[in-house]
Amino acid sequence: MKIKFALAIITIGLIGAGISASPSLATETTIEQMPAKLESQFALSALPPALRDQATVYLLDPKKGYQLSRQGTSGLTCLVERTAWELADFRNDIYIPLCYDAVGTKTYLKVIMDTATLRAQGMSPVALKAEMESRYRNKTYKAPEKAGLSYMVAPVMRTVGPPDMKVHTMPMPHLMFYAPNITNEDIGAAPDLSVHSSLLYPFIDKQGIAEQSYVIQLIGEAEKAKIMADEKNLLAALCTYRASLCLPHK
Repeated sequence: MKIKFALAIITIGLIGAGISASPSLATETTIEQMPAKLESQFALSALPPALRDQATVYLLDPKKGYQLSRQGTSGLTCLVERTAWELADFRNDIYIPLCYDAVGTKTYLKVIMDTATLRAQGMSPVALKAEMESRYRNKTYKAPEKAGLSYMVAPVMRTVGPPDMKVHTMPMPHLMFYAPNITNEDIGAAPDLSVHSSLLYPFIDKQGIAEQSYVIQLIGEAEKAKIMADEKNLLAALCTYRASLCLPHK
């Protein structure tokens, strides 16, 4: 993301350690439906444990779009994003667990859910990108009008990341604070994807369009290590489910 990506989604990688050394190309674009229990656990892993029980969860039906699995009470909503419209490319190996607060659910998360529906209806990746950009221009989609954040503290994700901005499986727990139309120049940040130390402090990630800009804050190394240890069973289950979700051995 430059950088869900310098694109894009999640700045997604921004991290030198723990990134797969051999990014793979997805030759198949049809999304496989994940087992419901695994997908739900993966989605909720984007939240700190204390916040998971009261969160809403959506699961993806690749033929229809996201379907409500569990209604929560906290205003937090979680899912596993499988399509990054900003890339204008469809793959079946994108996995981005994330959760939005109440204001983000009404804005940014709605874009993700609509993207899945339009893909399921047969829209091409190029047409989908154009449609999302058009909806922002005509104000169908609006950026959040107040501060908020997306939780992305899951132990693993698979999406575009450094050092070559290809698809990698990586551990990169972080938080994304809404900063529509804000740039790194605005906050004096100078992130360099090749220099990990430059990513330890807040920086801006624009995910395809200026309205989808976030302040990114990586989780500290000690807390990251705890997340990886606490989620070892999930990591094992994901790796068993699909080889592309296996983290490389250090």
